Amino acid sequence: MYAAVRRYEGVTDPAEAGRRVAEGFVPLLRQVPGFVAYYWVDAGDGVMLSTSVFEDRAGAEESILRAADFVRDNLASLLPTPPQVTAGQVVAAG
Repeated sequence: MYAAVRRYEGVTDPAEAGRRVAEGFVPLLRQVPGFVAYYWVDAGDGVMLSTSVFEDRAGAEESILRAADFVRDNLASLLPTPPQVTAGQVVAAG
């Protein structure tokens, strides 16, 4: 399995960002081959995190591309700062 984690800072409206992600992005992500799970987390203080899990690296990389497009097209006003993106192979899970 592979995972991609994105950290967004300076989020202006976490509730609205969550609504848009749930209604618009999650359905797109579920279409990526190898999709396993997705989580959107409000960490407080204008920080939000997303974690995407896929069966293979190709799915994780596709999720990064789709996230960038979705943020640009639907969330730019709410997520004004480019995310920190980290991706890699899952080496332990529970």
